[in-house]
Amino acid sequence: MTLDDLLERRRSVRRFKADALTREDIERLLQAAVSAPSASNKQPWRWLVVTNRARIEQLASAVREATEAVQAAIPEQSQAAFAAYGEYFTRFEHAPCVIVPICRGHAVLSQLVDATLPSELRDAVLHMERHSAVVSTSLGLMNLLLKATDLGFGASAMTGPLVAGDALKELLGVPESWGIVALVAVGYPDEEPKATTRKALQHVVRFID
Repeated sequence: MTLDDLLERRRSVRRFKADALTREDIERLLQAAVSAPSASNKQPWRWLVVTNRARIEQLASAVREATEAVQAAIPEQSQAAFAAYGEYFTRFEHAPCVIVPICRGHAVLSQLVDATLPSELRDAVLHMERHSAVVSTSLGLMNLLLKATDLGFGASAMTGPLVAGDALKELLGVPESWGIVALVAVGYPDEEPKATTRKALQHVVRFID
């Protein structure tokens, strides 16, 4: 399968069969993920793998509780629309495997500069270090999604569950200095989603002279 084939076939799958993935299959996905480039080759990621049904249900319960709290704070006329949107936040619940990429910004440059650096530049340095970790981990995440397609699995990278970020970190034992990038539901697909529309290039691309 060519890269173009993978890019064309990849879909966000949110319904899965009950069949479990083998450890070998999961490691093949993760090997693809960790082969991605990263800023300064720091590889600022860790990849948590959850296959225990009770633990996945705990994660979903925490997300559902947080989602309901958010909905309660939304104007009544918008609650129905949010409820339809928020329902997607727990679509990982029935996946046989949930992979959780986490990352930590690497403090290098921010530890070298002294107090003479203007505050706006110091803030930019700190933002760059944090942002680099998220971007690097996201590159690995895309590798994982494409490899899942290559192996015939369905997968979906979800950021909606991060409304319950603190609770998820506690349930997963994520250290304070690390952040969750997404929850990735993986399994044998039980649906064949159609391709979604994409904005035309002329609406999202600008060539700068």
